[in-house]
Amino acid sequence: MLAWWRRWRQGPQIPDPLWDSVVADFPFLARPDPDEMARLRSLSARFLRDKEFHGAQGLVVTDAMALAIAAQAVLPVLHLGLQWYDDFVGIVVHPDEVVARRSTTDDTGVVHDWDEVLAGEAMDQGPVMLSWRDVRAAGHAVDAGYNVVIHEFAHKLDLRDGVADGCPPLPSRAARQAWQAALHAAYEAFREQVIRAERFGGEPPWLDPYGAEAIDEFFAVACEAYFVNRARFGEAFAALVPVFDSFFRPPPASAP
Repeated sequence: MLAWWRRWRQGPQIPDPLWDSVVADFPFLARPDPDEMARLRSLSARFLRDKEFHGAQGLVVTDAMALAIAAQAVLPVLHLGLQWYDDFVGIVVHPDEVVARRSTTDDTGVVHDWDEVLAGEAMDQGPVMLSWRDVRAAGHAVDAGYNVVIHEFAHKLDLRDGVADGCPPLPSRAARQAWQAALHAAYEAFREQVIRAERFGGEPPWLDPYGAEAIDEFFAVACEAYFVNRARFGEAFAALVPVFDSFFRPPPASAP
């Protein structure tokens, strides 16, 4: 028998027991505002209607797994709308992390090959890949501000303009300049903390050091914490809270 989210392609109604179970497993999904909670549930149903889940390496994607991913993916666009995710359909779920073979050519023409271990990956104009082990771990990783689903879907927002620069499309040049100024300042401070911790034994950062790899990765890592542990994110990155709020929580009159 097909899963309910495949059978009801015209607009599935999420069964109460299933919804309650997923929210219990991922408590950061709970919204204090009943209207927000209802919107999260409604958009999660629409997300399931519009996207296709594929299990890799023999993994069977259950109803609970699909809904857990959908609800977390919806958080960043709760006040923006699902049109921000209209560039792709497929979501590939692996049982665990994936080893990807990478290759690059430097300025001298030398080819460098290496293996990269991935918990997730978002492709420009393409599908999203997720490790179910890491998705499931998010329910218990709030203190660390970790969430692989939000991380990869933040990349999707960033890539809407085709450039991975940590800045989603914004309504004006001034808004983009303000965003970039705030994000780059926070990123440079974060990089310095990571360097001090790794090279000189300084205090390690709260967020995943992977965010120091590049500005787009910092944006994705910051989004994880912003959505799952807003209080601690505000303590560590106070200057970013109003910047993120202005984008992710626009005034009702301008929200779709």
